Amino acid sequence: MEIEITRRAPLGRPRGFDADEALERAMMVFWEQGYEGASLTDLTSAMGITRKSMYAAFGNKETLFRKALERYTEGPAAYAARALEKPNAREVATAFLAGSVNTTTGPGRPAGCLGVQGSLAAGDSGRVAQDALIAWREDGRTRLRHRFQQAVDEGDLPSDADPDLLARYLMTVANGIAVQAVGGASRSELQQVADVALRNWPPF
Repeated sequence: MEIEITRRAPLGRPRGFDADEALERAMMVFWEQGYEGASLTDLTSAMGITRKSMYAAFGNKETLFRKALERYTEGPAAYAARALEKPNAREVATAFLAGSVNTTTGPGRPAGCLGVQGSLAAGDSGRVAQDALIAWREDGRTRLRHRFQQAVDEGDLPSDADPDLLARYLMTVANGIAVQAVGGASRSELQQVADVALRNWPPF
């Protein structure tokens, strides 16, 4: 006698559950509302799953945020890694700021940068997310610094150029672009800002 076994989706998880798509939607919620502003109801509604299913698939809210940040780094913010591959420091800086402008003002996505918006006005409940974002931004600055040090070593930048200061300068301009984008500044306006920031390169 054969016994037919029917496999069911885990309780609370809809049939056809797509973890990749759910994470994409969670990323968009965090991007638009920040860590503290994104409630579990907001997240699960956007992801199309129950809280129990969210915990089973992604862990708690903090873990979900970290995974969303990783997705953001590999997706919308991948321009930063691509910029580092440019052949000279000026092109690195130009591509980095252009990518910042395009990502923070792109159609069909929230304005600004998840890495900036995610930690604004974060209180004690958002401390873990805030620390993760501080580390994320510091990693970006470190990568720029190393690339500019390479440019100095290769003679692309003057020997007295300060790679750390140049990296901090670009990160500061990019963060400002993100904040201005949330405030309604247009892509063309912010690209003008980026162009002015690089009019004299290196600026120091």
